[in-house]
Amino acid sequence: MNTPDTPFTTFIGIDPAAESFTVCAYHQAPTHTFANTTDGRAAFLKWLDQHPRQTTLVLVENTGVYSEALAYELHEAAWPLVVVDPFKVWKAFGTSGPKTDPVDSRKIAEYGLRYTDRLTLWQPNAVIVEQVKVLLTTREQLVEQKTALINTHRMLKRKVIQTPLAMQALEQSIAQLKQQIRRLEQQVRVLIEQNPRTGQMLALVLTAPGVGLLLAAHLFVLTKGYKEGGRYRRLANYLGIAPHAYTSGTSVRRRARSRGFGPAKTRKLLHLAARSVCTHKAKYRRYYERKREAGKAPVLVYNNVANKLLRVLCSMLVNERAYVADYKSIQPRLLHASSS
Repeated sequence: MNTPDTPFTTFIGIDPAAESFTVCAYHQAPTHTFANTTDGRAAFLKWLDQHPRQTTLVLVENTGVYSEALAYELHEAAWPLVVVDPFKVWKAFGTSGPKTDPVDSRKIAEYGLRYTDRLTLWQPNAVIVEQVKVLLTTREQLVEQKTALINTHRMLKRKVIQTPLAMQALEQSIAQLKQQIRRLEQQVRVLIEQNPRTGQMLALVLTAPGVGLLLAAHLFVLTKGYKEGGRYRRLANYLGIAPHAYTSGTSVRRRARSRGFGPAKTRKLLHLAARSVCTHKAKYRRYYERKREAGKAPVLVYNNVANKLLRVLCSMLVNERAYVADYKSIQPRLLHASSS
């Protein structure tokens, strides 16, 4: 992925929805609406051809499957493209004023003008990464259904008047969901291991303490197939576990805290991994106990450990090395000082 370095002069914002998408070229008054269909997207690309390709940047708000086909077709047509996080647009402009598709598309285009130096050109995920992502998402949906059915089953067991057919239906559905979840997990492993490199990297990642297949698979998606492990700080920020300072002047003083939003499942898996190593690994248990004795809240300590684990995992991906329990990092300046 590359940061746009071309001097763009035209910024086109697109607000996609299920049935249509609204397009605005910044500094131009009218907006245009196209059907979010094959013919509609073809008509849009024909309209787009009237703009100079070398100096035009297209920005599409990420609305999931509603924006996916449009992004792929723009990329295939070789248009400079940025898929924009809706939260970032909201943060830049706030929620005041009217909210309509034309207004939103204009804000997206203006966001591109204001923050060109912060944008990253979009590249589609590799097929295997997209497939693993879909499998993990589907698994989470099935787990939620299973949990709801288990809770219903437990509730019905407490009723005075029992209904055997309802209990049997729930039990069969729960068993089927468990089977489907196992199949999805097995397919995740198969997909990652079918490529020699990613299979080897998966084996390395699984040597880290507290890391199971699910966390390793989420990391696979997060790092575009174990290729972007060198971006620890960006990943920590994206996951919402990186602590940020909150101070202003002499009166505003709060503890540094993480923002608490981002991919919830990956963050939860890292938290569970942190709890596991703080219980079962002496090194992390000593750290946990030391911080608790210093008055730190358990959730804060677990978040710190989650950051440590993510940093270790990123280092393992960059160096393509298995986890070493007694590894000690030596700063180059200290190593040079000891040898002189």
